[in-house]
Amino acid sequence: MARHFSLSGFPEWLPEQRLVEQHVLSTLQQTFELHGFSGIETRAVEPVSQLLSKGETSKEIYLLSRLQAEAGSDDAELGLHFDLTVPLARYVVENAGRLMFPFKRYQIQKVWRGERPQDGRFREFVQADVDVVGQDTLSQHHDMELPLVMVDALSKLPIPAVVVRASNRKVAQGFYEAIGLTDVEGALRAIDKLDKIGEKAVSEILVAEGATDEQARQALALAQIQGTDASVADRVLALGARSELLDEGLHELVSLIEGAGELMPGAIMADLKIARGLDYYTGTVYESTMIGHEDLGSVCSGGRYDSLATDGKKTYPGVGLSIGVSRVLARVLGTPLVETSRKVPTAVLVAVMDEEHRRASDVAAMKLRARGIATEVSPSAAKFGKQIRYADRRGIPYVWFPGSPDSVKDIRSGDQVDADAGVWMPPLEDLTPTVRKLP
Repeated sequence: MARHFSLSGFPEWLPEQRLVEQHVLSTLQQTFELHGFSGIETRAVEPVSQLLSKGETSKEIYLLSRLQAEAGSDDAELGLHFDLTVPLARYVVENAGRLMFPFKRYQIQKVWRGERPQDGRFREFVQADVDVVGQDTLSQHHDMELPLVMVDALSKLPIPAVVVRASNRKVAQGFYEAIGLTDVEGALRAIDKLDKIGEKAVSEILVAEGATDEQARQALALAQIQGTDASVADRVLALGARSELLDEGLHELVSLIEGAGELMPGAIMADLKIARGLDYYTGTVYESTMIGHEDLGSVCSGGRYDSLATDGKKTYPGVGLSIGVSRVLARVLGTPLVETSRKVPTAVLVAVMDEEHRRASDVAAMKLRARGIATEVSPSAAKFGKQIRYADRRGIPYVWFPGSPDSVKDIRSGDQVDADAGVWMPPLEDLTPTVRKLP
């Protein structure tokens, strides 16, 4: 007998949970395309050297090799991608001559990370990314466009409301340099842990890495600033530090917050403690949390990267955000926060009078399917009461009875009417399972 092993960190949803996932993925795809983004899919593997070049640690990368690969085989140098941004950079460089810029793409795929599985964190999970990539230059207005696309997409999902928060790397870097902090990257990494470990621990890290007590205090003061209008810049400048880079970052941040506020009031807020750990972000950075579920961490994040992709002659700057689809699903399914109208796609169960007449049931089912109605035939010719209970347990709303004439019963209301399989159509809301957020 084969042995079965449970592998943590590799989610496998039940059929009714998969319906929720498919609803989420379909909604995201439709919304991204509504905003003019084209879908692509990249290969699951990249050269390990490419994966390591973007600041990720090697312990997170799953290597790909054949069981009987020969020594020196190229397979030993491949790894599964841990995000969709590194593959995008490679894809853009390789296809630059055939792409139109700015290139607006969305990508919904699985990724793999060798992390310790925990609430909302998996080793294999689905990400949904949207990015705009330019050639040599990319207009600043895209920094506002991308988070608004995500706000629109997230608002259509059956999940708690999501708050999108934004900051700007130039603000933090310009401020740190102005107060004399030399290890800017180290300070950013420390501030990025603020929500997890608190001010005291972050201050200790900053001082241990070379900051004075006063510099640590000022860095924390910057991180506490939040707002939804230009007053954010006034509060930053009131701290007394000035530099050209700081002024540039503040201008970009205020333009983003105020512009987004005009189009979608309250959609985006400035939060200067957001730093983002990855080192390829150069300007605006974003993080998002579900209201009431902040313990889950960021469910949508990203930022501006001005030099992620280059072929040595041309540079391809971009800005993008990524939704951790599996992280969101794990929370809304596990709590649960959503429900489906039925456990299967089936809208109609065709009853079977007896096995001698099963062909008549098959014919009726074929006619219904030909017009886009998800239909299955009863697996047994039990008494009609048992066949109806079979449908009810699965949430199938209609049972079809072949006869002279045929009839169809709405088992929720008990109403039954004569019907023709070549003409009858259920209400639109019954054609596919619906997913709704629980109150």
